[in-house]
Amino acid sequence: MTDLVSGTPDYTMGFSEEMLESLRRYTAEASAAYLLPNLRPGLRVLDFGCGPGTISVGLAKAIDPGELHGVDMEESQIELARSVAQAWRQGNAIFHVGDVLDLPFEDGFFDVAHCHNVLMHIPDTGAVLAEVKRVLKPGGIVACREMICASSFTHPDYGVIRKAWDMFEDLLAADDGHPQIGKDLKGHIVEAGFDNVQITGSFDVYNSPRDVAFIYAFANQWFLSPEITEAAIKYGASTQELCDAIAVAYERWKDHPGALCGLAFGEVVANKP
Repeated sequence: MTDLVSGTPDYTMGFSEEMLESLRRYTAEASAAYLLPNLRPGLRVLDFGCGPGTISVGLAKAIDPGELHGVDMEESQIELARSVAQAWRQGNAIFHVGDVLDLPFEDGFFDVAHCHNVLMHIPDTGAVLAEVKRVLKPGGIVACREMICASSFTHPDYGVIRKAWDMFEDLLAADDGHPQIGKDLKGHIVEAGFDNVQITGSFDVYNSPRDVAFIYAFANQWFLSPEITEAAIKYGASTQELCDAIAVAYERWKDHPGALCGLAFGEVVANKP
């Protein structure tokens, strides 16, 4: 995905317009509510794997006049993040193209380090957390929100849409990712040597007509796109017959009055000793 050399793999999700639209739906209020009570004006915050910056700008607002530094390997995402910060007039949000395994900051630089759906894509969780711990001050906060794919759902399922989730999990695992890391966060954080570990969980629920239309479009234009289905078939995660059956199920799902989709997340807040 990028010319920057790193120990991190290609981003399984890619950067199609459908994927970018899903990322833009994340905000600090919706996706970092578990962290916001710990923020105050004047702090210095790292948002590692910041993507298009839609969460970052909300965090920056909460700590203004403190500094928010967002880091992402994908230059196009950083360009988007800078545009988002400009649109929000959030001048204290600064964005860098960089590697979360080799952060361009000195030891003890940050009060808080945050990520959203980042650890699930990086093979060596311990290496990421060690680097994040390095750039945190003593007593500094690490905060992570990561998916639990096995607890996420689409309803009604029609006996087949769950297999779409299984297919996604298999693709993520094939890229050395961690589809269930949201429920493994406590173990990883403790093993990394953080203290005062607080675990919570939450769902992002899509159920309005607009939400249903979004999920349906996302399923068809990204998940069931030739690029993704061919990769799934190549890795043995699916068959063409299964992909066709999933497409038919989503056609039924979008018109069902009870249609909804829930994404499950584990959340952790902890301190560097």
